[in-house]
Amino acid sequence: MSALAEVFSFITSGNIAGLPPVVIMIIPFVIGIIIGYLTRKILKIAIIAAVLLIIVCYLGLFGLSPDALRTVADTYGPMVIHYGALLIGVLPIGLGFIVGLIIGFIL
Repeated sequence: MSALAEVFSFITSGNIAGLPPVVIMIIPFVIGIIIGYLTRKILKIAIIAAVLLIIVCYLGLFGLSPDALRTVADTYGPMVIHYGALLIGVLPIGLGFIVGLIIGFIL
């Protein structure tokens, strides 16, 4: 129990870079909520766009071939991976962030 009491005393007292530790712990949680919410909205738009693309391709208004998809993936794939790695490098990954991400996705 002394370890738990030590953790609670650290959270309630002191400061990190002039801010209380509680504030430092809340920031990743709030960022997780925002990113989870935006991810849900973007996924909805992506699903609608994919359904519309399938309908347009089925009707023959737009040609979609595996070679064209491979060319687009070869062209833009490394750029997407690069920006994704930068985003992951900037985000504060932790339990508060993951919980916020789940809550934001559900909301």
